[in-house]
Amino acid sequence: MSSGSPGRNRAYWDERADTYQATHAEHIGRPEPRWGMWQLPESELGILGDVAGKDVLELGCGAAQWSILLAQAGARPVGLDNSARQLEHAREGMARAGVDFPLVHSAAEDVPLPDASFDVVFCDHGALTFADPYRAVPEAARLLRPGGLFAFSHSTPFVQLFWRGDDLTETLQSDYLGMHTWDEGDYVEYNLPYGEWIRLLLDSGFELEALVEIQPPEGAPSTYRSDQETAWARRWPMEEIWKARKRG
Repeated sequence: MSSGSPGRNRAYWDERADTYQATHAEHIGRPEPRWGMWQLPESELGILGDVAGKDVLELGCGAAQWSILLAQAGARPVGLDNSARQLEHAREGMARAGVDFPLVHSAAEDVPLPDASFDVVFCDHGALTFADPYRAVPEAARLLRPGGLFAFSHSTPFVQLFWRGDDLTETLQSDYLGMHTWDEGDYVEYNLPYGEWIRLLLDSGFELEALVEIQPPEGAPSTYRSDQETAWARRWPMEEIWKARKRG
């Protein structure tokens, strides 16, 4: 892990939270659960399934748009975020929605909750982008009960491989083997090669159920990506969703 990355990422998101919510809140605040940069419906992707009566932990919940909807669907969610300011937005959203559930101020690498507390641990472009997977994935396994579901969306390795400066290209720009840390100065992001993700999930006690490579519909709107980037993502996967089950 890059030195001090949980602290740097916390400071970055505390500073950026207001702007982030002002830019994206309408896009990600729809009345049904949706995934990712193009907000594809959970009802079509079927990642989490029926959450009614389940204990659910959202890693990197931001303003808890997902957890609020899951609470309304009968789940018992807990929202975790490394940013105190994001959790203030979450409290405001919970009050507007008339729901109440615990919020935890913590990085995903070291969660202050007991073993085997949850049936589902998930994130949508949250902690598994900004937490070291070598610590966050085993931590998710610790928090899950046997048979529990671990699901997370994030950017694919293709994004780092094809990125140059401020642009996505159509040619490889960086090494694939050995990828792990991208230190952007104010914050740190993480990703791994596919084989290393699989090894880490297996070694952490998971069985892999699915890897969903997202292809957005043509012209799909997004507050995160330009039309040109959406067109790129229809040729090469820009985001993906991993789905794994903790072995019993």
